[in-house]
Order: sequence, then C-alpha cells, then structure tokens
Amino acid sequence: MNIALIAATGNIGQRILNEALDRGHTVTALVRDPEKVTITHKNLSVSQIDIMNPDDVGTKVTGHDAVVSAYGPGWTDVNLLVDATASLIAGFKKATVPHLVAVGGAGSLEVAPGVQLVDTLPEEWKGIATAHRDSLALYKAEEELPWSYCSPAAYIEPGERTGSFRTGGTSLLVDAGGTSRISMEDFAIAIVDEVEKKAHLNRQFTVAY
Repeated sequence: MNIALIAATGNIGQRILNEALDRGHTVTALVRDPEKVTITHKNLSVSQIDIMNPDDVGTKVTGHDAVVSAYGPGWTDVNLLVDATASLIAGFKKATVPHLVAVGGAGSLEVAPGVQLVDTLPEEWKGIATAHRDSLALYKAEEELPWSYCSPAAYIEPGERTGSFRTGGTSLLVDAGGTSRISMEDFAIAIVDEVEKKAHLNRQFTVAY
C-alpha cells in the first residue's frame, strides 16, 4: 500500500514508519522538518507539510491509499491538536483518500459506566487528554469519512515489539494487575494492522496488554 504518514519523526511516528516499511509498504513521510528524517529506504519519500493548512494537507495526501496521522502538539499548546485535527479532516475531504487512521489518546476511554479516564486524571494531564477527546469528537461528527481512531493504553512507552496484545473498543483495557499499558512498538503494529484491514472504520478502538 501507498501510505502517507503525518508526523513520522515523533516517538510513535518513527515506530509506525519502521513497521510500515518492514511490511513492504511504500511510505511518504509528511513532516514539518524533512531534515529530521534520518533513515533512508527504497520505499520511503519525504515531504514537508503544514498540517494547519487544509489545502497543503489535501495536496500532500492525494494519491495515497491511506493516511496515518501521528501528530502530537507537545505540551506548549495542547489545543493545537484540535486545530490540527480540523485542518486534517478538511484536507482529507479535498483529497478523497480511502482511509484515515488517527493516533489518539486514552483519555476518552471509559473506566466505569459514564466515567472516562480523563475524568480521573490529575490536572497536569487533563489538558492533553481533553484535547484528544475533543479531536475524537470531530472525527465522530464526520461519519461519512472513512476514519479509524486508535487509543493507546493509559501508559505507552518505548519497549519491545512482542506482537501480542489485546484489542478493545471504547473501554480502557487493563491487565490482571490493574495496569493499562502498551509499548510504542506494539502500538505501531496495531496502527499498520488497521491500515491494512480497516477493521474499525468510523470507530474508536484501543489496544493494550
């Protein structure tokens, strides 16, 4: 498949890039600073993108079989995530790409009936978690667009690529010890799986051990 990967130089984006290339896909890395893409591969091309410009987004993703957005705003202005999502959706509409897979957040996952993880977080984590939840709402409002939204476990960190994890819906997955976690490497597997299989079209899903 020919995949456009937005934010391919981030912690998660790098792992998605490697996973997609290892599976034989052709990837266009769409990044703010092309010089930060340090790997070379016969199936990899690199292009600069302004994710806040819907016209640029539409131009850059046109012609791909799928788009993966691993964009994250950092901690300086978490609300940029909502603006970026709105721009991405608008650009996606212009390009009519068959499928958009978004790297989401865990805050919108339910931990009890009517209670989301974001409702239980300390104040310093609520900003980014709320921004992810608001971004998910934008995707949900676009039911005719072919999107998938993957929420990680509560804890996602660099680790091993095991290939062994569980997939769920809109509830937080926890292990026998009550911990919700996933490695970035296994999360990347779930993202590329979704690109290939389209198993959760127009839905949120989650992965964890």
